[in-house]
Amino acid sequence: MKPRLALGCRRWGSEPVPSKSGRRGGRFSGGLALCGGQCEAEAGAALDLEMQWQWMERVFLWRSILIFRVSLLVCTAGNLFAQATCPDITVTQQLLKEGFHRDLLTKVELGAGDEAIGSCTVAIKEHLPTGLYVDPYELASLQQHNLTEALMIPDIVDVESPEYLATDLAIVVYMKPDPQCASCFKAMLPVHCRYHRPTEDDGEALTLLKSPEILIHCHKSFPSVECWKYSEVEAPCSVRNRHTCHWNIVKYKHVNTEVILKVPVGLKQHGTLVCAVTLLTTVLCSSLVLAAVCKYGHFSLVHCSE
Repeated sequence: MKPRLALGCRRWGSEPVPSKSGRRGGRFSGGLALCGGQCEAEAGAALDLEMQWQWMERVFLWRSILIFRVSLLVCTAGNLFAQATCPDITVTQQLLKEGFHRDLLTKVELGAGDEAIGSCTVAIKEHLPTGLYVDPYELASLQQHNLTEALMIPDIVDVESPEYLATDLAIVVYMKPDPQCASCFKAMLPVHCRYHRPTEDDGEALTLLKSPEILIHCHKSFPSVECWKYSEVEAPCSVRNRHTCHWNIVKYKHVNTEVILKVPVGLKQHGTLVCAVTLLTTVLCSSLVLAAVCKYGHFSLVHCSE
């Protein structure tokens, strides 16, 4: 805290001197002269001290600014160095086949040439919207043939439910190493489109596939894993090993901006025609089946005895 200096002086020799008339008078000439010289000296000292304090404040201010700029430069250089040395993870998704039954191909490239990548397991967590579902019986068959390994959440799926009555589905797909790339993993997931409500003037319904979560679990620690970490989650180690493992959810670059499915739907103005044709077809087929049973069927009465 800057000290405050009180400028003042004592009036030495300023006592009143009696006058010739016998009255006490005020002769302060000598005292005033002494006070004036001392006041000038104190004022000069106070001015020097004030200038010193101002100089010290400026030095402290410039030193603080210099320290802040140096710290900012060091932090920026550290972030740029970390970004330059940390390899990027890229994800590519592609829909194969046409119609209601599609295959979702996902490729993950870690972008690091470290040998410790061989100790890592990569999985993707897909969040399927209500317009898509995975057939659990088909998935079980693929797992038996070691083609696709996945766990559904929940594990019970109504495959007959339409889009407007279904719920979202999460599925964890365990990826396999890509033999064509040392640091790449891939997985194939069969997905199916649900039936949508008919529309007024457009014969298509759009289903947007959300971006997946990339999970990595490594038995060995190496620098790339440390810079990939975003958050941690617990999940089964694999389909066959249901023990819980600690997985790292990592950030990545999505090569595809959006994966959109176009599902064909009916038009509302065709409702009457579709109902009439369906009813006539049902009646005709039922009549043919009934006629064949009556003509070629053998009926016998069976008596039930106690």
